[in-house]
Amino acid sequence: MKTLSIINLKGGVAKTISAVTMAYILSAEKGYRVLLVDNDKQGNASKMLDRHSYSHKGIETLMTERLPVMAAVIQHTDYDNLDIITANMELIKANLTVQLDQQRPQQNRIKKALDRIQWNYDICIIDNAPDINISTVNALAASDYVMIPVTIDDFALDGLSELAEQIENTREDLNPSLRLLGCFVTQYATGEEADRQGEEILRGMEYPVFETHIRRTEKVKPATFLRVPVPLYSNRCAASLDYRKLTEEFLERSGIINVKEE
Repeated sequence: MKTLSIINLKGGVAKTISAVTMAYILSAEKGYRVLLVDNDKQGNASKMLDRHSYSHKGIETLMTERLPVMAAVIQHTDYDNLDIITANMELIKANLTVQLDQQRPQQNRIKKALDRIQWNYDICIIDNAPDINISTVNALAASDYVMIPVTIDDFALDGLSELAEQIENTREDLNPSLRLLGCFVTQYATGEEADRQGEEILRGMEYPVFETHIRRTEKVKPATFLRVPVPLYSNRCAASLDYRKLTEEFLERSGIINVKEE
C-alpha cells in the first residue's frame, strides 16, 4: 500500500474535495483498493461519503489506542473498493491525549496502525487538517507522497514555505521515503489573467507543480450537499475531467501505475 497525504496550511483550497474525488476515481474508475483516512476534526471527508458519526470509532482511535481493532475502525462506503476511516471533533481530545502521553512514541501511531492493513489496500489517501499538529505529523510520518492544493488569490502562498519545511523535517527525522510530488492549482478560472499569472508564479518557485489544474465549476457545491463524489454527480463537468487527469499524473509521478499487478 502506498500512502498519499493531501495537505495545505491554508483553508478553502479544496483539500477534501481533492482527496474524496481522487479516492473515488482511483477506486470506482481505476479499480484500485483505496482507503481514505479523514484526518481533520471537521470530518468533511466523512460527511462527503455519508459516514460521519460520533458513535463509530475513527482516526482518534488510531491515535490513542496501542493496538486498535482495525475492523472496528474501517467502514465500507457505498462505492466498490473504497473504505474510510472517519474523523470528528473527538480528534481534538485525542491529539491532546497523545501530546500528554510520555510512555509511547507520539509521531508514528497512524503509521503503525496502517502498517497492519497494508496488504488490504493498494492506495491510502489521507485528508489532513489545515494545521500542523500531532495528527498531521503522524500522517506525514505514515505517507509516501504529499500533494498540496493551492488556490490563486492574495493569500495563495501563505504557509507554503512553512509546510515545505515541515515536510522536509519529517523526511529527515521520521520518514526518509516521504516525497513531495507537487502542488496543484484548484478553483482555476479559465480566462482570468490573475489565475494564469498566479499559476505561472507558482511554477517559477522552488516547489514541483503538477501540469494539471482543476477548473472552477458550479457542480462541486451541489455534490457536497448531496454527499456524493463530484464525478458521480456530474461525470463530464470541468472538475471531473481535470481530477481524472490529475489522478493519472499522480499515478505516473508516484510510479503506482502497476501496483495492482504486484
